[in-house]
Amino acid sequence: MTAPLKASDTTVVNVALDDRAYDIVIGRDVLTSLGTRIAALRPGARTAIVTDKTVARHWLEPTEASLATAGIATARIIVDEGEGSKTYAGLEKVSEALIAARIERNDLVIALGGGVVGDLAGFAAAILRRGVDFVQVPTSLLAQVDSSVGGKTGINSPQGKNLLGAFHQPVLVIADTAVLDTLSPRQFRAGYAEVAKYGVLGDEAFFAWLESNHSEAFKGGAAREHAIATSCRAKAAIVARDERENGDRALLNLGHTFGHALEAATGFSDRLFHGEGVAIGMVLAAEFSASLGMISQGEAARVARHLAEVGLPTKLQDIAGFAQEGLADADALMTLMAQDKKVRRGKLTFILLEAVGRAAIVKDVDPKRVRDFLQSKLKA
Repeated sequence: MTAPLKASDTTVVNVALDDRAYDIVIGRDVLTSLGTRIAALRPGARTAIVTDKTVARHWLEPTEASLATAGIATARIIVDEGEGSKTYAGLEKVSEALIAARIERNDLVIALGGGVVGDLAGFAAAILRRGVDFVQVPTSLLAQVDSSVGGKTGINSPQGKNLLGAFHQPVLVIADTAVLDTLSPRQFRAGYAEVAKYGVLGDEAFFAWLESNHSEAFKGGAAREHAIATSCRAKAAIVARDERENGDRALLNLGHTFGHALEAATGFSDRLFHGEGVAIGMVLAAEFSASLGMISQGEAARVARHLAEVGLPTKLQDIAGFAQEGLADADALMTLMAQDKKVRRGKLTFILLEAVGRAAIVKDVDPKRVRDFLQSKLKA
């Protein structure tokens, strides 16, 4: 492992995609540089900021001030917070507002918010005038280490998570670690699940570092910036190798097949944040791997123990309203998993573990084994 960053450092991680390469700028108070970076990147461009009501209260004016200082004209589009905005109706609202703001193909859309805003604004940019560039300014830990990087954009269908969307890479990501100070403890923990995921799927040394240093990462400063930068480097490397998820980019979905089904079962509500679903999904993936003899029960327990230690849910029974229809029903969960984007010709594909720090794509998993496993967990 590299030594943790100094808290005052600004780190730039490049996502190497040839002529569509872009930088992830990580550090405290880097939001103030947004205007000058956009002016250098797209001279003369106008912008429209898409954000949600909560983020707007904290960070919309500083964002607009940075743009104004650089002489960049902007419009603001404010949506409701939460997954409820990642819908057909939410996409229509943002798209029509962008058209009304006269955002043209040489202008920029700025996604100022968490994963929901990034997905929604990015998808709107992808389809506006057949493609307008956009900038990600992620304001949640989850967005900074995961959803703002890699170009996945989209909205939810009533039948499943992120079933409508497009690959549309940003031209710049500004990850200001200071904005994380305004997150609730629950929101920060949910984002941490995605940080831990990078260690679990491909970097045992990083996972061990998190086991020893997670409390410092939660407090902020150098440890937090180190965790974010390490996560971004891991994702950038995978995206550069496999932009459109034809190969090992699927490894980034560790925990997501189970997790997305749980989110759908809870109605994409605040009963279960995305990162919380991923945490439970990672534990289920580890335990299912153990049930198949791929890893030991001890390794599966190690994953669960760390996530529980930071306060994340690790089992189905941790979900609010667990007994409600759709959660305590293995067949209903299997139906939801059948809509997963990794399903091919009705065959389930899972991201499972060969060790802590080494994940594998396992295709054609026997649905009966999955159902029996879920049934055992529902009774646990």
